[in-house]
Amino acid sequence: MPHQKSSAIYEQVVRRNPGEPEFHQAVREVLESIAPVIERRPEYADWKLIERICEPERQIIFRVPWEDDRGEVHINRGFRVEFNSALGPYKGGLRFHPSVYLGVVKFLAFEQIFKNSLTGLPIGAGKGGSDFDPKGRSNREVMRFCQSFMTELYRHIGEYTDVPAGDIGVGQREIGYLFGQFKRITNRYESGVITGKGLEYGGARVRAEATGYGCVYFVEEMLNARGTSLDGKRVVVSGSGNVAIHSIEKAQALGGVTVACSDSSGYVLDEKGIDLGLLRQVKEVERAGLSLYAERRGTDAVFVPGRAVWEVPCEVALPSATQNEIGDDDAARLVRSGCVAVGEGANMPTTPGGIRVFQEAGIAFGPGKAANAGGVATSALEMQQNAARDSWTFEYSEARLHEIMRDMHDRCLTTADAYGRPGDYVAGANIAGFTRVADAMLSLGLI
Repeated sequence: MPHQKSSAIYEQVVRRNPGEPEFHQAVREVLESIAPVIERRPEYADWKLIERICEPERQIIFRVPWEDDRGEVHINRGFRVEFNSALGPYKGGLRFHPSVYLGVVKFLAFEQIFKNSLTGLPIGAGKGGSDFDPKGRSNREVMRFCQSFMTELYRHIGEYTDVPAGDIGVGQREIGYLFGQFKRITNRYESGVITGKGLEYGGARVRAEATGYGCVYFVEEMLNARGTSLDGKRVVVSGSGNVAIHSIEKAQALGGVTVACSDSSGYVLDEKGIDLGLLRQVKEVERAGLSLYAERRGTDAVFVPGRAVWEVPCEVALPSATQNEIGDDDAARLVRSGCVAVGEGANMPTTPGGIRVFQEAGIAFGPGKAANAGGVATSALEMQQNAARDSWTFEYSEARLHEIMRDMHDRCLTTADAYGRPGDYVAGANIAGFTRVADAMLSLGLI
């Protein structure tokens, strides 16, 4: 980290937040990018804006007791990190997964600051969740957990304060239970308090599709900037959840051929292109593993257990599963296989070493805080519809998403150029996201 001021701040962050490597990694990446900004804008240093932006405004940790179908009592831990509200109410998802702890939630909320800023919409940044695992639990068990979780969380959220949404392990089922409990406790039908709702009770069209669609739109813009497109390109996607499925759908709609996707058990290779209808049936309806997809697809598909999907050659890679899934070796393998573009559908799925490999090879690399911002952008559009008691068509909503992703791509590209880093979307995203928040914080005074 070349800038002395940035190095000192990073060391302070590590010292004050021990045992949180994901948070340290996210902070370091941003600090490395914004060093040139500090030189041009000394007032940021004078007002300690970087130190302030690295410190959450509020961190909430609470106990979540619940009872399973056998009558056994379980205790989980709930989190909400309200990181920055300079641009608007805290906004960010809830993640239910055994890997969730404070460091993961802080890294996600920190990334959310710059992601939300990049959308150009009036939303701050937060993130939350629990180490509860909904996998294998009955609907009633999930309902009881969500009701217990919201019984504490409700006092910290509101449409003008903090607006959660879904993330890993939190889909429309969980959002429904959470919103129902909020309504029950508060006696208010405050639709804008949570996003990702069902259409029948205040949800927005394209919300489910937004992160996957948005990521593919961002990749298409990167390719267009280089005089090419997705049409005819071989695509590999990690994951097989909501983001991955909608990435596959939009990539195929734009002419890409998605030949592989993965889950926690391994990956499936389908050289004729993933059968989206079958994948939805297996993952969204039956909630089964990808081995079932291969079994039903027949000789066209092969299931490879326990291996990373990045060993499959491709021209476009869309990591859409979880953090740090592409390391140095995976990145080098993708480069050797002819990969020309990477769009991060997940949050921080590429390690710093992997990013360096991609950038040194000249690959178009779309970082998550830009490439996967379509989800939160459409969440903000859901808030807008809720506030106006309105509901937009699918076509209009998707057109707004496409416009936001195109503008975000252009903002990243022009900012990178302005700071002497042409084509560096990581630097462009970090600097553009940071400066908008920092300028708002300057305007609001020392708070």
